[in-house]
Amino acid sequence: MKLLIKWILSATALLAVAHLYSGVEVKSFTAALIAAFVIGLLNTVVRPLLVVLTLPFTVLTLGLFLFVINALMFWSAASVLEGFHVQGFTAALIGSLIYTALGLIIDSALERLFSK
Repeated sequence: MKLLIKWILSATALLAVAHLYSGVEVKSFTAALIAAFVIGLLNTVVRPLLVVLTLPFTVLTLGLFLFVINALMFWSAASVLEGFHVQGFTAALIGSLIYTALGLIIDSALERLFSK
């Protein structure tokens, strides 16, 4: 149940990112649901591998390279999906920062809701 609610709220967060920032476009709620699923899948499967492979860059930049990896995951999802478009790397970086901030709020709220 928690996973389903998180998925729906993540799709809503993606719609909020598109509303707040013009560099990200989401055509419909269905497209947002699919995009949230693909972003979650990429973050689960590909992101850990990229983090390990780019560890020297991450250490050298004091962790700031992780923002680049997040933007790449966001941009990659947009490149393979219809109805979800990101206008460039800068848009992906800003969009991923907003999406991550909203995701942290969602995770915090769900932790409080389901901890009882």
